[in-house]
Amino acid sequence: MKGGKKSINVSLLAIPEVMASTLIGLHDVLNSFALLSTYNDALPSDPPFTVEIVASSSGLTHTSGGMPIPAGRSIDNIDSTDVIIVPSVIVARGEWLKGRYPSIVRWLTEMHAKGAQLCSTCSGVLLLAETGLLEGKEATIHWIYAPTFQRNFPGVRLRVEKALIAIGENNQFIMSGASTAWHDLILCLISQHAGPTAAQAIAKFFAFQWHADGLSPYVMFEPAMDHGDAVIQETQRWLNKHFSVPSPIEQAVRRSGIAERTFKRRFKNATGHTPIEYVQRLRVDEAKRRLERTTAPIDEIGWQVGYEDPTFFRRLFKRLTGVTAGAYRRRFRIPESVPLAKMKSGIRL
Repeated sequence: MKGGKKSINVSLLAIPEVMASTLIGLHDVLNSFALLSTYNDALPSDPPFTVEIVASSSGLTHTSGGMPIPAGRSIDNIDSTDVIIVPSVIVARGEWLKGRYPSIVRWLTEMHAKGAQLCSTCSGVLLLAETGLLEGKEATIHWIYAPTFQRNFPGVRLRVEKALIAIGENNQFIMSGASTAWHDLILCLISQHAGPTAAQAIAKFFAFQWHADGLSPYVMFEPAMDHGDAVIQETQRWLNKHFSVPSPIEQAVRRSGIAERTFKRRFKNATGHTPIEYVQRLRVDEAKRRLERTTAPIDEIGWQVGYEDPTFFRRLFKRLTGVTAGAYRRRFRIPESVPLAKMKSGIRL
């Protein structure tokens, strides 16, 4: 680079479960500086990053979707690098099996000891966590993979509602959450190593948006059902259908046939939520669906899911999703300009 500034070496790690879209997206954006600098003088003309795809062995490696990707070098031939990114992976049946890539985990640990910045996008943190370097720290991942992550790495504090987590001196660990939150990670890296002005220019060119509200608006409520408490499982099934009735928890306690105090303790132990939290999340999830798919007024939707007080409903919705109900509808409702196919029932989805 001009002025003798060192180019940042970025190693994009490919394993068989890697998602080609994320891997190639990271590669293309980090390699775009030379071209885009001719259109925007905010970008350095000399590329600030030297990017390569690496894997357990050089040559073609197949991604989760079957696409062959050329890996420039084997990790055995890389003694040092500045940044390593583990892109998103697709895991069969949503269950991560530890111990399949001991040489990669060992390499990640060695590179970190030499000063490499370790990064992951979405589910790529599953591999990163195997190093043990995240123990006692926060991490983020797509909420679908939260159960397997927590089973495998109980000592890591998982925050699925966060789009981006950067921790340690000089951001030695950076993790992005669900799916396209890799945009946040790449902008964070560009801001750190090429400057915030360059990050803003890249964001504008690619129409990237920071997930400033976090990922709470996107997270679906997926309560645990495999906890083995039959009484609580039956209660959950009932609540899933009757959460909008008046006093659902009182009714659930009566149906369970156990003392209220015992019921609440067992419910929290089994699901990780108090009964009131559980009902609130069920109601807000249904409200989200109605905001996405109907034109019903917000206060009416609050009443439909079980809240007579519209002010309480609006406050609860924002607390659980991070955005107002109106903002949620604007973000997720399909624009009227988009043609939608009619279902056989005649209902537009």
